[in-house]
Amino acid sequence: MSAPASECLFCKIARKEIPAALVYEDDELLAFKDIFPQAPVHLLIIPKAHCKGLGDLSPEVVALSGRILQLSAQLARDHGVMAGGWRLLSNCGPDAGQTVFHLHFHLLGGKPLGGKLCQ
Repeated sequence: MSAPASECLFCKIARKEIPAALVYEDDELLAFKDIFPQAPVHLLIIPKAHCKGLGDLSPEVVALSGRILQLSAQLARDHGVMAGGWRLLSNCGPDAGQTVFHLHFHLLGGKPLGGKLCQ
C-alpha cells in the first residue's frame, strides 16, 4: 500500500525528480497544483519529509502542522478564494480515497463545494 520514500511519488516531486506546477516551496513544505483538479483551485500541500498520512505523524511533521495551516490560508488568499471560501482536507487510508501514501492536504476553492464530502 505504501511505497518507500525512495519510490514515493510526492517524495520524487519534492526532490525535483518529477516535475510539478509548484506554487510554493521552502525548506520543509511544498505546494503544487493537482494534476486532476476537482475545483478551479486545487492545490496539494505536502511536507518534504516522508510521512504516510495523518495516522503516521512523526515529531518532525507534527512540528510543521501549524505552518501547513498557515500556508493554506496564505495560498487561499494568493489564489483568490479566501473571500468566497475554501476547503482543506486530507484523506487517510484507502477507504477515505487516499491514493498517494505521503501526507498531503488538498486546498479546494473557486466554486461552491457543497455540503457533502462523500456519496
